[in-house]
Amino acid sequence: MLLTKRIPLTYILNMIKYDLIIILSVSLSALFITEKYQELLPNMPLTIPAFIGTAISILLSFKLSQSYDRWWEARKAWGAIVNDSRSLVIQLQSLTSKGNDEKIKKIAFRQIAWCYSLGQSLRGLNPTDNLDGFISDEDLKEIKKHNNKPLALLQLNASDIKQLKETNQLDIFSQLQLDNTLIRLCDAQGKSERIKTTVFPVTYRLFLHAIIYLFVVTLAVALRVDGFFEIPLLVAISSAFFLLEKSATHMQDPFENKPTDTAMTSIAKTIEINIKQLLNEIELTIQEKQDKFYLL
Repeated sequence: MLLTKRIPLTYILNMIKYDLIIILSVSLSALFITEKYQELLPNMPLTIPAFIGTAISILLSFKLSQSYDRWWEARKAWGAIVNDSRSLVIQLQSLTSKGNDEKIKKIAFRQIAWCYSLGQSLRGLNPTDNLDGFISDEDLKEIKKHNNKPLALLQLNASDIKQLKETNQLDIFSQLQLDNTLIRLCDAQGKSERIKTTVFPVTYRLFLHAIIYLFVVTLAVALRVDGFFEIPLLVAISSAFFLLEKSATHMQDPFENKPTDTAMTSIAKTIEINIKQLLNEIELTIQEKQDKFYLL
């Protein structure tokens, strides 16, 4: 997730470097053709590229809106995960009988592992990396049998809550409360997985790029200025369009391990600190300042 810091120019240029090369080639080609065959080409009014530029603006507005909706839905899902993770531990502490501190700690640490595992899974990384500090070897061995590792962790927590009920450490109404919390966590996981697996139409991006290239060609033909000024002008105008399109493309995939994605690692770290403090496992922790311009 990008922060309110100055974004490096290199990051911006890397987003559109290939598009800039293509635009530069198209601009040079269009300029060469218009100068060499000027008498054969019809006079093109500026209203034509202006009309195409307006159409591009409308298409970009729609794509930015839809992409931000996907990104914001992902962020809301992880905001719900933060709330329900805290609620799960507080409910366990307040609803179970005394003497179950170890069982509560086991479930709480498994919940921390679930947050890290879900983030890794959504990013296409190994969902069992670095979980040995939160769950037992037995749990780790058990979840490796499942394709969906985060779901297996939720199942283990549900099993332990059921055991608390069967040993009369938890009444039926308290069990329902805890089950509802687990259901909400499962819903948040399902929302994240739905966003991850739902692909934004690729043809929309291809058509948009084609229209921008058409805009550059028509503008190069319609402009009647010196080539030393025309090429930088074309590159500057098209760069603005491509930057907006790239920003929308990055936002539409909030789980791709990019600077613009949902800061799942940072959120999971916050959940870990909160839960450990609820269990009196660590002292008050001051969040470190970020040197980078984004959160993982």
